[in-house]
Amino acid sequence: MTTRIRTRFDLTDRVAIVTGSSKGIGEAMARGLAEFGAKVIVSSRSQEAVDEVAATYREDGLEATGIACHVGDPAARQQLIDRTIATYGRLDILINNAATNPYYGPVEGLTAAAYQKTMDVNLTAALELSNLALPHLRASGKGSVIHISSIEGLHANANFAAYNISKAGIIMLGKSQATEWAADNIRVNVICPGLVKTKLSRALWEDERAEAQWKNAIPLNRMATPDELAGLAVYLASDAASYVTGTVVVADGGMLG
Repeated sequence: MTTRIRTRFDLTDRVAIVTGSSKGIGEAMARGLAEFGAKVIVSSRSQEAVDEVAATYREDGLEATGIACHVGDPAARQQLIDRTIATYGRLDILINNAATNPYYGPVEGLTAAAYQKTMDVNLTAALELSNLALPHLRASGKGSVIHISSIEGLHANANFAAYNISKAGIIMLGKSQATEWAADNIRVNVICPGLVKTKLSRALWEDERAEAQWKNAIPLNRMATPDELAGLAVYLASDAASYVTGTVVVADGGMLG
């Protein structure tokens, strides 16, 4: 049987870093890349957590290594790239997924410290990690960067000002990188999930009344699971998306219409 199209999804021998991948969307995306053949660096702040996830992948015959990294720390970002190259000798895929939202409330209550922490983790880290990865992505010849934004980067939602701003910024970061890095055959794309049942969104689904309001605003009438985002990461990282760059993919159950 000819598999001309199916083989374009094959990630065998490619090396991927996924930040914030000890749980939630990041874990699902890391798992997806590994199942399609990639050697995956599972990364989050806790070495114990990433080791545990990587071990479960290896038990299933997948290739994975855990490397702890607090993406808000410049030294940790450099170490993440350096250890990845020392372990696998190359880097082909970078998924900037790690994010935080330390403040929920009105704009006038947002402190400079909370704002800066949000920017450091959600936006600056993605910029700096991408720049550190750039020489290796260029050497790959098929580099792919995927930024995880949010529908909150596309429309304003009350009480999420800093998060909204950071996620809007990462969209433009991705578009700018896509424009500048295309000459090196490095593709940069952005995924904007809607409401996904994760720890970060807990405040939106633990309260039954709030959850009901969100569901009523979603045509599919439910939240997504992290695994439902993994296929987009596999697609955008692979040769199946070799002509896709600078795009923003929304996965929100039809919420934005």
